[in-house]
Amino acid sequence: MIKMTEYAKRRKALMQQIGENGIIILSSAPEILRNGDSHYQYRQNSDFYYLTGFNEPEAILVLAPKRKEGEYILFNREKDALREMWEGERAGQKGACKDYLADQSFPSSEFSKILPELLMGREAIHCSLGMQTEFDNHIITALNKLRVTIRSGTQWPRSIVDIGPSLHEMRLFKSSAEIALMQKAADITTKAFLRAMKACKPGMYENQLEAELLYEFLRGGAHSPAYGSIVGAGKNSCTIHYVSNDQQIHSGDLVLIDAGAEYQNYAADVTRTFPANGRFSAEQRAIYELVLIAQKAAIKSVKPGSAWTTAQDIIVKVLTQGLLDLGILKGKVDSLIEKKAYAPYYVHRSGHWLGLDVHDAGSYRISDKWRKLQPGMALTIEPGLYMSDKIPGLHKRWHHIGVRIEDDVLVTEKGCDVLTREIPKEIADIEALMAK
Repeated sequence: MIKMTEYAKRRKALMQQIGENGIIILSSAPEILRNGDSHYQYRQNSDFYYLTGFNEPEAILVLAPKRKEGEYILFNREKDALREMWEGERAGQKGACKDYLADQSFPSSEFSKILPELLMGREAIHCSLGMQTEFDNHIITALNKLRVTIRSGTQWPRSIVDIGPSLHEMRLFKSSAEIALMQKAADITTKAFLRAMKACKPGMYENQLEAELLYEFLRGGAHSPAYGSIVGAGKNSCTIHYVSNDQQIHSGDLVLIDAGAEYQNYAADVTRTFPANGRFSAEQRAIYELVLIAQKAAIKSVKPGSAWTTAQDIIVKVLTQGLLDLGILKGKVDSLIEKKAYAPYYVHRSGHWLGLDVHDAGSYRISDKWRKLQPGMALTIEPGLYMSDKIPGLHKRWHHIGVRIEDDVLVTEKGCDVLTREIPKEIADIEALMAK
């Protein structure tokens, strides 16, 4: 659990970055209609949540540095006994101040009326335009109202600045409270993978295996999966973002599961690959061991001062040499890397930032240079090889072997900590677990 005082510190830090003449305005995520009058399960905008911990829709955050009446203003839904009977309790204006530490709270319906007053005397609006049309229109309408008062000496914002770079740089470095939530998400995910690996049997369908994951996610306290779970067997293991999950699993198939729990809005993201019948074939074993060697070497490189690209460079070198040793590629390793001969088999990069979003906020380059890793950053390491039958010239003995191994890694002062280390990935451990 993240304390409200931590959210307050984040708001203070962000206001210090923009300066006392700016103003920050962020909107909550909208509710999305699924069909008819039924909505998708609500998920708060990650930037909004990072600054507020507030999980209701129809809310707007305003941060106005040095404002006498209060710097933190939250516009949110009013209390409504009838609606709350149907939809659940709302914080209301009193709750926004008492429970979420807002200095002032107003009904969401009053935002457009109050906004021009909040903008007066400010030099720049820091927000995220282009995400929600209704929110954009509120900003533009308020600016147009102020423009017509220019002859009366009114000062109003002359620029709109993307809040993303400043806010996302903050989100990149995880606090101890955030790390604890990410570890919890990883622990729930660990139990889900163990359950799925034990349950897997030839003849099952992919979505039946997915159900084992979902059961353990919700049972462990997760709000939902962090993203659409990938459960691909046989040739489906070679489709990177396969999400149909509706095919039967056969003996001799490899099963690739890419899934993660979301706990208090923080994501886990894990991939494991294992044989449906509990035993790797010789070809499956060869490809799997190659990916595992690449992943271990890449994880070992994660430490403060290491460049973001270091893990990718290691993975490419290990996989290319391995494909050469197996006779799948021919030539000299340096030349093959230069020509990207590995590309038909390894089609993505080493990983991504992880946090409130599964592909979390934060830049990968600074001033045209790949950034160095620092303590508090969290990322995935996920090499893979996808031996599709559509790759020209690939012998059929390798067809339909898709392997990805992914773990969640936290950069620490002395190196790194693998949050998902308890999920088996050694061949002997996988086969022993499935034999039970």
